[in-house]
Amino acid sequence: MRFVYALACGLALLSSAASAQTPPPTQPAAPPAASADELVGLWKAKKRFGPDARGPLIIQKDGAAYIADMMGRSMPVRMDQGELTFDLPDNQGMFRGKFKAKNILGHWFRPGTLVNGSPFTSPVAASPVLLKPDGPDRWSGIVVPMQDEFTFYLMVEKRPDGSVGILLRNPERDFGNLIGVERLTREGTVVKLIGKRRGQKEDRELATGTFDPANQVLTLFFLSRGLSYDFMREGDESDFYSRGKNPGRYSYRPPLARDDGWPTGTLEEANIDRAAIEKLIQMIGETPETTVDTPQIHGILIARHGKLVLEEYFHGFSRDMLHNTRSASKSVAATLVGAAMQAGAPLELLSPVYQIMNGGTFPPALEPQKRTMTLENLLTMSSGFFCDDNNEDAPGRENLMWEQTEERDFYRLYMKLPLDRKPGEKAVYCGGDPNLALGMVGRATGESPLYTFDRLIGGPMKIDHYAWPLDRARNPYGGGGTNFVLRDFMKFGQLMLNGGTWQGRRILSRDFVARASSPLKTIGSRKYGYLWWGIDYLYRERKVYAFAALGAGGQNVMVIPELDLVLASFSGSYATRAYRRFSDELIPQNILPAVREKGRR
Repeated sequence: MRFVYALACGLALLSSAASAQTPPPTQPAAPPAASADELVGLWKAKKRFGPDARGPLIIQKDGAAYIADMMGRSMPVRMDQGELTFDLPDNQGMFRGKFKAKNILGHWFRPGTLVNGSPFTSPVAASPVLLKPDGPDRWSGIVVPMQDEFTFYLMVEKRPDGSVGILLRNPERDFGNLIGVERLTREGTVVKLIGKRRGQKEDRELATGTFDPANQVLTLFFLSRGLSYDFMREGDESDFYSRGKNPGRYSYRPPLARDDGWPTGTLEEANIDRAAIEKLIQMIGETPETTVDTPQIHGILIARHGKLVLEEYFHGFSRDMLHNTRSASKSVAATLVGAAMQAGAPLELLSPVYQIMNGGTFPPALEPQKRTMTLENLLTMSSGFFCDDNNEDAPGRENLMWEQTEERDFYRLYMKLPLDRKPGEKAVYCGGDPNLALGMVGRATGESPLYTFDRLIGGPMKIDHYAWPLDRARNPYGGGGTNFVLRDFMKFGQLMLNGGTWQGRRILSRDFVARASSPLKTIGSRKYGYLWWGIDYLYRERKVYAFAALGAGGQNVMVIPELDLVLASFSGSYATRAYRRFSDELIPQNILPAVREKGRR
């Protein structure tokens, strides 16, 4: 699975480090005794890029007009077809909202930053905002957009051959492994990172910088636009390690009960071997950070019989931190489609794509095969578009959608693509298919899918903190990259396990859940339903079927109906095969053996 929103939204800037277009300032030569050995140890650098616009928002009615107050500014609020809108000056962000009962339900559209969305001026993500009555004709709430951060950990070690090797960790994007950093050299005060990308044969200079021995500051330049990172030394409790260099003995504690819709319980109540799970968490905590392929697990959750019974985080991540789900949020798009259908939207699995997207009639002169394309084809990635994300020649692959600048609206861009097979004939992995399915929800409901999500899923399931990526026409993107907290992300699996209900409220039909989780197609050799993957696991000498939301880097929601079990993980192994450790190793080798059936030990 590949989702390259990060590339088009700023990571491309970071990769320009290899070109070394912005060298560090010239420094006087250091004494001959200076060597790279002085840099041995662990270093950390972190930058926060905003956005700065956040905090309290007040909207007041003044006669027939509305006024917004935010960031020390007062701005007129426009009312357009029942939607309240205003923009902060200087592209700091914008608000869109609607009245729902006594409240204003809306979204904050945040601008891009140097590492997410620059140089485009259109918003890059939307987050929910709820404004509640706060006096006569006055509503207030808090704007909480996702903060863009970039963190580097640099482990410098002397090798037996005399060279100085390095591990460059970047939990947000795995940038060090992406560019292939391997070793460090020093000449005077000038420091260079050397390595090669996968597929390249020759080492080359990937970044340059300087070392200030007096103040023990290592400065590295990763951007062609002159941005630098100042590294300081880290201690043994650094989040470079899963839980410190020398973690203590782990002792299980049940998850904290919160007002987020999750009942909590204990491993013993769920008939899960406590000692085995303690051994698993201890093993993760003690994992040596020695190679580029060391799995970077950020969080693990286990729920059984409808209760959350394990919640553990690593590398400094926590329950309230948003995390990119990458392609796993394709399954969220499928959930939204099913919820819209259940709520009565004029949308069916056999609804023709072009008819719905064109307001009820087919576009004139539409080619016959495109007339047969249905919503179900999009949900099973069998649209027929020439869109294979793993084919560099495919004009509809996800990379090209984000890299091109001619068409801001991804729906229009995608529907112009040629077909390379008949709709429904073969499933091919394409990020554009679920995105267009999300577009059909918007056309059928007559509102942004963001409103539909909040109304049908976010509100009932208490999912009120997320960051949803946008195309440049401000449409929410359905192909991946939505940021959730792990407890909320796991709810989509529990909803499916419940047959489409959450705390007694029906959100999806039973038939939709059954089809979405069934192996309707294959992509490569893997089973696929409605944007959910199918997997067989060996459990106590028999196979049990699981279906999963899977995203690059190790983002997982795994549902095993026969065991009444839901598992979830966040990870940061975006540039190595280690991202599959949770699904391919920890589940079959550590978690499933700890799960007991009723009446068995």
